Amino acid sequence: MKIIVDAFGGDNAPDEILKGCRMAKDALGMDILLTGAESAIRSAAARLSLDIADMEILDCPDVLTMEDDPMSVRREKKNSSLAVCCMALRDGKGDAFVSAGNSGAVVVGATLFVKRLKGVLRVCFAPVLPKSTGFFLLADSGANNECTPQMLAQFGLMGSVYVEKVMGVKSPRVGLLNVGAEEHKGGPLQQAAFRLLSEDQRIRFVGNVEARDVPDDAAEVIVTDGFTGNVFIKTYEGVALVLMDKIKGIFKKNLKNQLAAAMVLGDMKQFKKDFDYNSYGGAPILGCSKPVFKVHGSAKAGTMFSALSLTAKYVSAGIIDEIAEAVGKGEGE
Repeated sequence: MKIIVDAFGGDNAPDEILKGCRMAKDALGMDILLTGAESAIRSAAARLSLDIADMEILDCPDVLTMEDDPMSVRREKKNSSLAVCCMALRDGKGDAFVSAGNSGAVVVGATLFVKRLKGVLRVCFAPVLPKSTGFFLLADSGANNECTPQMLAQFGLMGSVYVEKVMGVKSPRVGLLNVGAEEHKGGPLQQAAFRLLSEDQRIRFVGNVEARDVPDDAAEVIVTDGFTGNVFIKTYEGVALVLMDKIKGIFKKNLKNQLAAAMVLGDMKQFKKDFDYNSYGGAPILGCSKPVFKVHGSAKAGTMFSALSLTAKYVSAGIIDEIAEAVGKGEGE
């Protein structure tokens, strides 16, 4: 298995990307193809005392930044590490590609170069996040600000296949994010999507889900439009960070609290680990004809390792064909 990695995607590239790749290569035995300026990659590896002799490099001079127009991936920045990553996957130089770079550009590159599966209306971001018991997948979390009911129905179906085949959850529950649990709640989009999801016998649809119930084990797949999903995920992550910081402040407040912290240190470390979204790495771009994985832009080495591990499962599970069969044989719009 060979994974193509954008060495210059994300806030901490290339250092943390290279360290994560080294961890994945050692632990998982995958082959890795790096894209980016070869001289800069080798210089960073030398500075970090990191051996990358067993990793292939596709030399390309440009970097597509977070501020760049996503469409530049096929125009001004067609020689960037991200664009070359997409084209390398298209041309069969690897089994999947991973990037922590510009989210919009990853979606554009995946759509224009890698292409959608036949029958898929739109690709979607589908990050996996922790909840009170296990995790949930959110589809969409930002690839499509405006959606149709048919798109939401496909997100639910593709997400269900991914969670079952890659994450190992048998018959995952699918919920529609809404302002109330009742069937009539929401606008025309949510009401129409509710009907389509209810009629799909291939998924285990549990109805509407309110945002406050998502952290408390409401479902394993949460379906929504990309605008709502992006607001939800950033709020979810932000609240988690604030809570952890507040708890840390309480334990450091005085000697009594510090002593109490020492007594529950192991439990607190486990609590932090359980609710660390970095442990899941990022988000598959569901609906592509080949596995594409978007990593958190702030990814450190551990996050990159988790993303590469999930990508390897994505490839090994062979669910691309299952998703294609599930959504039908017609051409995507």
